[in-house]
Amino acid sequence: MALAPAAQAARTGLLVGLAVAAVVAYCNATSSARLAAQYPTSGGTYVYGRERLGELWGFLAGWSFVVGKTASCAAMALTVGAYAWPDHARTVAAVSVIALTAVNYRGISKSATLTRLIVAVVSAVLVAVVIAVLGSGAVDTGALTDESGTTVAGVLQAAGLLFFAFAGYARIATLGEEVRDPERTIPRAIGIALAVALIVYATVSVSVLLVLGSDGLASSAAPLLDAVRAAGASGLVPVVVAGAAVAALGSLLSLILGVSRTALAMARDHRLPHVLAAVHPRFGVPHRAELAVCVTVVILVITVDVRDAIGFSSFGVLVYYAIANAAAWTLTRAERRPPRIVPITGLGGCVVLAVALPAWSVVAGVGVLAAGTLVHAVQACRVRVGR
Repeated sequence: MALAPAAQAARTGLLVGLAVAAVVAYCNATSSARLAAQYPTSGGTYVYGRERLGELWGFLAGWSFVVGKTASCAAMALTVGAYAWPDHARTVAAVSVIALTAVNYRGISKSATLTRLIVAVVSAVLVAVVIAVLGSGAVDTGALTDESGTTVAGVLQAAGLLFFAFAGYARIATLGEEVRDPERTIPRAIGIALAVALIVYATVSVSVLLVLGSDGLASSAAPLLDAVRAAGASGLVPVVVAGAAVAALGSLLSLILGVSRTALAMARDHRLPHVLAAVHPRFGVPHRAELAVCVTVVILVITVDVRDAIGFSSFGVLVYYAIANAAAWTLTRAERRPPRIVPITGLGGCVVLAVALPAWSVVAGVGVLAAGTLVHAVQACRVRVGR
Protein backbone atom coordinates (compact mmCIF):
# COMPACT_ATOMS: atom_id res chain seq x y z
CA MET A 1 0.00 0.00 0.00
CA ALA A 2 2.85 2.39 0.85
CA LEU A 3 5.33 1.07 -1.72
CA ALA A 4 4.29 3.33 -4.60
CA PRO A 5 4.47 6.67 -2.71
CA ALA A 6 7.73 5.51 -1.08
CA ALA A 7 9.23 4.75 -4.51
CA GLN A 8 8.03 8.12 -5.76
CA ALA A 9 9.88 9.81 -2.90
CA ALA A 10 13.11 7.79 -2.88
CA ARG A 11 13.29 5.79 -6.14
CA THR A 12 15.41 2.67 -5.45
CA GLY A 13 16.38 4.33 -2.18
CA LEU A 14 13.10 2.99 -0.83
CA LEU A 15 15.04 -0.14 0.23
CA VAL A 16 17.32 2.05 2.33
CA GLY A 17 14.18 3.78 3.62
CA LEU A 18 12.76 0.39 4.54
CA ALA A 19 15.92 -0.40 6.52
CA VAL A 20 15.72 2.95 8.33
CA ALA A 21 12.05 2.37 9.14
CA ALA A 22 12.92 -1.11 10.43
CA VAL A 23 15.61 0.24 12.78
CA VAL A 24 13.23 2.82 14.22
CA ALA A 25 10.50 0.18 14.45
CA TYR A 26 12.86 -2.14 16.34
CA CYS A 27 13.55 0.56 18.92
CA ASN A 28 9.84 1.29 19.19
CA ALA A 29 9.03 -2.40 19.55
CA THR A 30 11.64 -2.91 22.27
CA SER A 31 10.45 0.12 24.23
CA SER A 32 6.80 -0.88 23.82
CA ALA A 33 7.50 -4.46 24.88
CA ARG A 34 9.20 -3.39 28.12
CA LEU A 35 6.41 -0.95 28.89
CA ALA A 36 3.70 -3.50 28.07
CA ALA A 37 5.27 -5.96 30.51
CA GLN A 38 5.24 -3.25 33.18
CA TYR A 39 1.67 -2.10 32.43
CA PRO A 40 -0.36 -5.09 31.15
CA THR A 41 -3.59 -3.16 30.66
CA SER A 42 -5.64 -1.83 27.75
CA GLY A 43 -4.51 1.46 26.22
CA GLY A 44 -0.92 0.98 25.13
CA THR A 45 1.14 4.18 25.03
CA TYR A 46 -1.82 6.19 26.32
CA VAL A 47 -1.29 4.37 29.63
CA TYR A 48 2.53 4.42 29.43
CA GLY A 49 2.68 8.15 28.70
CA ARG A 50 0.19 8.96 31.45
CA GLU A 51 1.99 6.88 34.06
CA ARG A 52 5.58 7.84 33.17
CA LEU A 53 5.38 11.34 31.67
CA GLY A 54 2.13 12.91 32.85
CA GLU A 55 -1.50 13.32 31.85
CA LEU A 56 -0.90 15.54 28.81
CA TRP A 57 1.59 13.21 27.12
CA GLY A 58 -0.58 10.19 27.76
CA PHE A 59 -3.57 12.00 26.32
CA LEU A 60 -1.66 13.11 23.22
CA ALA A 61 -0.46 9.54 22.64
CA GLY A 62 -3.99 8.20 22.84
CA TRP A 63 -5.35 11.09 20.79
CA SER A 64 -2.78 10.56 18.02
CA PHE A 65 -3.41 6.83 17.96
CA VAL A 66 -7.19 7.02 17.87
CA VAL A 67 -7.34 9.75 15.22
CA GLY A 68 -4.53 8.39 13.03
CA LYS A 69 -5.63 4.78 13.20
CA THR A 70 -9.26 5.64 12.55
CA ALA A 71 -8.03 7.15 9.28
CA SER A 72 -6.08 3.94 8.67
CA CYS A 73 -9.26 1.92 9.18
CA ALA A 74 -10.92 3.94 6.46
CA ALA A 75 -7.95 3.47 4.13
CA MET A 76 -7.90 -0.28 4.62
CA ALA A 77 -11.65 -0.59 4.19
CA LEU A 78 -11.47 1.35 0.93
CA THR A 79 -8.62 -0.89 -0.22
CA VAL A 80 -10.86 -3.91 0.33
CA GLY A 81 -13.54 -2.27 -1.77
CA ALA A 82 -11.13 -1.23 -4.52
CA TYR A 83 -9.95 -4.81 -5.02
CA ALA A 84 -13.14 -6.72 -4.33
CA TRP A 85 -15.63 -4.58 -6.32
CA PRO A 86 -14.07 -1.38 -7.74
CA ASP A 87 -17.35 0.01 -9.07
CA HIS A 88 -18.89 -0.12 -5.58
CA ALA A 89 -15.77 0.29 -3.47
CA ARG A 90 -17.33 2.51 -0.80
CA THR A 91 -20.30 0.20 -0.28
CA VAL A 92 -18.02 -2.82 0.08
CA ALA A 93 -15.82 -0.84 2.46
CA ALA A 94 -18.73 0.06 4.71
CA VAL A 95 -20.04 -3.51 4.74
CA SER A 96 -16.54 -4.79 5.59
CA VAL A 97 -16.26 -2.46 8.57
CA ILE A 98 -19.65 -3.54 9.90
CA ALA A 99 -18.90 -7.25 9.41
CA LEU A 100 -15.51 -7.12 11.15
CA THR A 101 -16.95 -5.09 14.01
CA ALA A 102 -19.47 -7.90 14.48
CA VAL A 103 -16.59 -10.40 14.67
CA ASN A 104 -14.73 -8.26 17.21
CA TYR A 105 -17.93 -7.87 19.20
CA ARG A 106 -17.89 -11.61 19.91
CA GLY A 107 -14.53 -11.43 21.67
CA ILE A 108 -10.82 -11.48 20.94
CA SER A 109 -10.68 -15.29 20.54
CA LYS A 110 -13.00 -15.07 17.53
CA SER A 111 -10.89 -12.24 16.11
CA ALA A 112 -7.69 -14.25 16.62
CA THR A 113 -9.14 -17.25 14.78
CA LEU A 114 -10.15 -15.14 11.81
CA THR A 115 -6.77 -13.39 11.85
CA ARG A 116 -4.89 -16.71 11.66
CA LEU A 117 -6.99 -17.72 8.66
CA ILE A 118 -6.34 -14.41 6.92
CA VAL A 119 -2.60 -14.60 7.56
CA ALA A 120 -2.45 -18.11 6.10
CA VAL A 121 -4.26 -17.06 2.92
CA VAL A 122 -2.24 -13.88 2.42
CA SER A 123 1.06 -15.68 3.05
CA ALA A 124 0.25 -18.26 0.40
CA VAL A 125 -0.63 -15.56 -2.12
CA LEU A 126 2.56 -13.58 -1.44
CA VAL A 127 4.71 -16.70 -1.80
CA ALA A 128 3.07 -17.45 -5.14
CA VAL A 129 3.63 -13.89 -6.36
CA VAL A 130 7.29 -13.80 -5.30
CA ILE A 131 8.02 -17.17 -6.96
CA ALA A 132 6.28 -16.12 -10.17
CA VAL A 133 8.09 -12.78 -10.30
CA LEU A 134 11.57 -14.03 -9.43
CA GLY A 135 11.22 -17.00 -11.77
CA SER A 136 10.25 -14.87 -14.78
CA GLY A 137 12.43 -13.46 -17.49
CA ALA A 138 11.36 -9.92 -16.65
CA VAL A 139 13.77 -9.59 -13.72
CA ASP A 140 16.26 -6.72 -14.08
CA THR A 141 18.87 -6.68 -11.30
CA GLY A 142 20.01 -3.26 -12.45
CA ALA A 143 16.77 -1.85 -11.04
CA LEU A 144 18.17 -2.31 -7.53
CA THR A 145 21.37 -0.35 -8.19
CA ASP A 146 20.01 2.63 -10.13
CA GLU A 147 20.45 5.54 -7.72
CA SER A 148 19.23 8.30 -10.05
CA GLY A 149 16.84 10.67 -8.31
CA THR A 150 17.62 9.31 -4.84
CA THR A 151 18.15 11.93 -2.12
CA VAL A 152 18.55 11.81 1.65
CA ALA A 153 15.31 13.72 2.10
CA GLY A 154 13.54 11.30 -0.23
CA VAL A 155 14.87 8.27 1.65
CA LEU A 156 13.69 9.72 4.97
CA GLN A 157 10.27 10.48 3.53
CA ALA A 158 10.06 6.93 2.16
CA ALA A 159 11.03 5.60 5.59
CA GLY A 160 8.24 7.63 7.18
CA LEU A 161 5.71 6.32 4.68
CA LEU A 162 6.94 2.73 4.93
CA PHE A 163 6.65 2.94 8.71
CA PHE A 164 2.97 2.38 7.98
CA ALA A 165 3.93 -1.29 7.43
CA PHE A 166 5.47 -1.67 10.88
CA ALA A 167 2.70 -0.13 12.96
CA GLY A 168 0.85 -3.35 13.71
CA TYR A 169 2.60 -4.16 16.96
CA ALA A 170 1.14 -1.00 18.51
CA ARG A 171 -2.21 -2.72 18.46
CA ILE A 172 -0.82 -5.74 20.33
CA ALA A 173 0.09 -3.55 23.31
CA THR A 174 -3.47 -2.22 23.54
CA LEU A 175 -4.89 -5.68 24.32
CA GLY A 176 -3.28 -6.21 27.71
CA GLU A 177 -6.51 -7.12 29.50
CA GLU A 178 -7.64 -9.70 26.94
CA VAL A 179 -4.65 -12.06 26.65
CA ARG A 180 -3.23 -14.67 28.97
CA ASP A 181 0.03 -13.93 30.81
CA PRO A 182 0.40 -10.45 29.21
CA GLU A 183 3.80 -9.75 30.81
CA ARG A 184 5.25 -12.64 28.78
CA THR A 185 2.90 -12.90 25.82
CA ILE A 186 2.81 -9.26 24.68
CA PRO A 187 6.60 -8.66 24.43
CA ARG A 188 7.02 -11.93 22.52
CA ALA A 189 4.13 -11.12 20.16
CA ILE A 190 5.54 -7.65 19.48
CA GLY A 191 8.94 -9.07 18.51
CA ILE A 192 7.44 -11.72 16.24
CA ALA A 193 5.13 -9.21 14.55
CA LEU A 194 8.05 -6.88 13.76
CA ALA A 195 10.25 -9.66 12.37
CA VAL A 196 7.50 -11.06 10.15
CA ALA A 197 6.57 -7.61 8.82
CA LEU A 198 10.19 -6.82 7.94
CA ILE A 199 10.79 -10.12 6.13
CA VAL A 200 7.57 -9.92 4.15
CA TYR A 201 7.89 -6.27 3.19
CA ALA A 202 11.57 -6.58 2.21
CA THR A 203 10.91 -9.65 0.05
CA VAL A 204 7.92 -8.10 -1.70
CA SER A 205 9.68 -4.76 -2.20
CA VAL A 206 12.72 -6.36 -3.86
CA SER A 207 10.55 -8.59 -6.05
CA VAL A 208 8.40 -5.72 -7.28
CA LEU A 209 11.40 -3.47 -7.93
CA LEU A 210 13.11 -6.17 -9.97
CA VAL A 211 10.29 -6.31 -12.53
CA LEU A 212 8.81 -2.80 -12.43
CA GLY A 213 11.83 -0.66 -11.66
CA SER A 214 11.54 2.43 -9.48
CA ASP A 215 9.68 4.41 -12.17
CA GLY A 216 7.11 1.70 -12.76
CA LEU A 217 6.61 1.16 -9.05
CA ALA A 218 6.25 4.88 -8.35
CA SER A 219 3.44 5.20 -10.89
CA SER A 220 1.64 1.98 -9.98
CA ALA A 221 -1.74 2.03 -8.27
CA ALA A 222 -1.55 -1.74 -7.64
CA PRO A 223 2.12 -2.82 -7.52
CA LEU A 224 1.53 -6.54 -6.98
CA LEU A 225 -0.92 -6.74 -9.86
CA ASP A 226 1.42 -4.82 -12.17
CA ALA A 227 4.37 -6.99 -11.12
CA VAL A 228 2.47 -10.19 -11.87
CA ARG A 229 1.43 -8.86 -15.28
CA ALA A 230 4.99 -7.73 -16.06
CA ALA A 231 6.24 -11.19 -15.13
CA GLY A 232 3.83 -12.77 -17.62
CA ALA A 233 1.84 -14.55 -14.91
CA SER A 234 -1.56 -13.09 -15.72
CA GLY A 235 -3.21 -16.26 -14.44
CA LEU A 236 -2.33 -15.09 -10.94
CA VAL A 237 -4.23 -11.82 -11.29
CA PRO A 238 -7.48 -13.11 -9.69
CA VAL A 239 -5.45 -14.69 -6.90
CA VAL A 240 -3.61 -11.43 -6.23
CA VAL A 241 -6.85 -9.47 -6.23
CA ALA A 242 -8.37 -11.86 -3.70
CA GLY A 243 -5.19 -11.92 -1.60
CA ALA A 244 -4.94 -8.13 -1.50
CA ALA A 245 -8.56 -7.82 -0.40
CA VAL A 246 -8.07 -10.45 2.32
CA ALA A 247 -4.86 -8.78 3.51
CA ALA A 248 -6.63 -5.45 3.82
CA LEU A 249 -9.42 -7.17 5.74
CA GLY A 250 -6.88 -8.61 8.17
CA SER A 251 -5.29 -5.25 8.76
CA LEU A 252 -8.70 -3.64 9.20
CA LEU A 253 -9.66 -6.28 11.76
CA SER A 254 -6.65 -5.57 13.96
CA LEU A 255 -6.98 -1.81 13.50
CA ILE A 256 -10.54 -1.84 14.84
CA LEU A 257 -9.32 -3.89 17.80
CA GLY A 258 -6.53 -1.46 18.66
CA VAL A 259 -8.50 1.77 18.25
CA SER A 260 -11.43 0.55 20.33
CA ARG A 261 -9.17 -0.59 23.18
CA THR A 262 -7.34 2.72 23.33
CA ALA A 263 -10.71 4.50 23.27
CA LEU A 264 -11.78 2.26 26.17
CA ALA A 265 -8.77 3.27 28.26
CA MET A 266 -9.27 6.98 27.54
CA ALA A 267 -13.00 6.76 28.27
CA ARG A 268 -12.28 5.18 31.64
CA ASP A 269 -10.27 8.28 32.51
CA HIS A 270 -13.00 10.58 31.14
CA ARG A 271 -10.67 11.71 28.34
CA LEU A 272 -13.29 10.49 25.89
CA PRO A 273 -17.02 10.18 26.61
CA HIS A 274 -17.34 7.84 29.58
CA VAL A 275 -20.14 5.90 27.87
CA LEU A 276 -17.40 4.26 25.74
CA ALA A 277 -15.88 2.65 28.85
CA ALA A 278 -18.55 -0.05 29.04
CA VAL A 279 -17.36 -3.67 28.72
CA HIS A 280 -19.78 -6.34 27.51
CA PRO A 281 -20.71 -8.63 30.45
CA ARG A 282 -20.61 -11.78 28.32
CA PHE A 283 -17.97 -11.23 25.67
CA GLY A 284 -15.61 -9.04 27.71
CA VAL A 285 -15.09 -6.49 24.91
CA PRO A 286 -15.53 -2.70 24.90
CA HIS A 287 -18.65 -3.01 22.76
CA ARG A 288 -19.68 0.65 22.82
CA ALA A 289 -16.22 1.81 21.83
CA GLU A 290 -16.21 -0.71 18.99
CA LEU A 291 -19.60 0.50 17.76
CA ALA A 292 -18.42 4.13 17.94
CA VAL A 293 -15.32 3.27 15.89
CA CYS A 294 -17.50 1.39 13.40
CA VAL A 295 -19.85 4.34 12.87
CA THR A 296 -16.96 6.81 12.52
CA VAL A 297 -15.09 4.67 9.99
CA VAL A 298 -18.23 4.05 7.93
CA ILE A 299 -18.71 7.82 7.69
CA LEU A 300 -15.08 8.24 6.63
CA VAL A 301 -15.19 5.60 3.90
CA ILE A 302 -18.11 7.43 2.37
CA THR A 303 -16.26 10.75 2.31
CA VAL A 304 -12.45 10.31 2.11
CA ASP A 305 -9.88 9.15 -0.45
CA VAL A 306 -7.69 6.15 0.40
CA ARG A 307 -4.50 7.96 -0.67
CA ASP A 308 -4.97 10.76 1.84
CA ALA A 309 -4.74 8.48 4.87
CA ILE A 310 -1.22 6.99 4.68
CA GLY A 311 0.89 10.05 5.47
CA PHE A 312 -1.55 11.34 8.07
CA SER A 313 -1.70 7.95 9.79
CA SER A 314 2.10 7.61 9.73
CA PHE A 315 2.48 11.01 11.42
CA GLY A 316 0.06 10.06 14.18
CA VAL A 317 1.73 6.69 14.80
CA LEU A 318 5.22 8.23 14.84
CA VAL A 319 4.07 10.72 17.49
CA TYR A 320 2.57 7.82 19.43
CA TYR A 321 5.86 5.93 19.41
CA ALA A 322 7.93 9.00 20.17
CA ILE A 323 5.98 9.24 23.43
CA ALA A 324 6.45 5.49 24.01
CA ASN A 325 10.22 5.85 23.71
CA ALA A 326 10.24 8.85 26.03
CA ALA A 327 8.26 6.80 28.55
CA ALA A 328 10.65 3.83 28.19
CA TRP A 329 13.58 6.16 28.98
CA THR A 330 12.14 6.66 32.47
CA LEU A 331 12.07 2.93 33.32
CA THR A 332 14.49 1.82 36.01
CA ARG A 333 16.78 -1.20 36.02
CA ALA A 334 14.39 -2.93 38.41
CA GLU A 335 11.68 -2.40 35.79
CA ARG A 336 13.91 -4.03 33.14
CA ARG A 337 14.47 -0.88 31.14
CA PRO A 338 15.95 -1.32 27.65
CA PRO A 339 19.53 -0.14 26.89
CA ARG A 340 19.52 3.66 26.87
CA ILE A 341 20.48 3.82 23.19
CA VAL A 342 17.19 2.13 22.25
CA PRO A 343 14.69 4.79 23.43
CA ILE A 344 17.06 7.58 22.36
CA THR A 345 17.32 6.20 18.82
CA GLY A 346 13.61 5.47 18.73
CA LEU A 347 12.59 8.93 19.90
CA GLY A 348 14.98 10.73 17.56
CA GLY A 349 14.04 8.49 14.64
CA CYS A 350 10.32 9.07 15.16
CA VAL A 351 10.77 12.83 15.21
CA VAL A 352 12.96 12.87 12.10
CA LEU A 353 10.66 10.59 10.10
CA ALA A 354 7.55 12.53 11.15
CA VAL A 355 9.06 15.82 9.98
CA ALA A 356 10.24 14.22 6.72
CA LEU A 357 6.72 13.17 5.69
CA PRO A 358 4.89 15.09 2.92
CA ALA A 359 4.18 18.66 4.02
CA TRP A 360 0.39 18.28 4.05
CA SER A 361 0.70 15.26 6.35
CA VAL A 362 2.87 17.22 8.77
CA VAL A 363 0.53 20.21 8.74
CA ALA A 364 -2.54 18.04 9.30
CA GLY A 365 -0.77 16.08 12.03
CA VAL A 366 0.37 19.20 13.87
CA GLY A 367 -3.17 20.51 13.63
CA VAL A 368 -4.52 17.32 15.22
CA LEU A 369 -1.96 17.59 18.04
CA ALA A 370 -2.89 21.23 18.61
CA ALA A 371 -6.56 20.29 18.75
CA GLY A 372 -5.77 17.50 21.21
CA THR A 373 -3.79 19.87 23.43
CA LEU A 374 -6.73 22.27 23.44
CA VAL A 375 -9.18 19.50 24.34
CA HIS A 376 -6.93 18.40 27.20
CA ALA A 377 -6.62 21.97 28.48
CA VAL A 378 -10.41 22.39 28.47
CA GLN A 379 -10.84 19.11 30.34
CA ALA A 380 -8.24 20.14 32.91
CA CYS A 381 -10.04 23.44 33.46
CA ARG A 382 -13.33 21.63 34.03
CA VAL A 383 -11.69 19.38 36.60
CA ARG A 384 -10.28 22.38 38.47
CA VAL A 385 -13.63 24.18 38.39
CA GLY A 386 -15.37 21.02 39.61
CA ARG A 387 -13.14 20.97 42.65
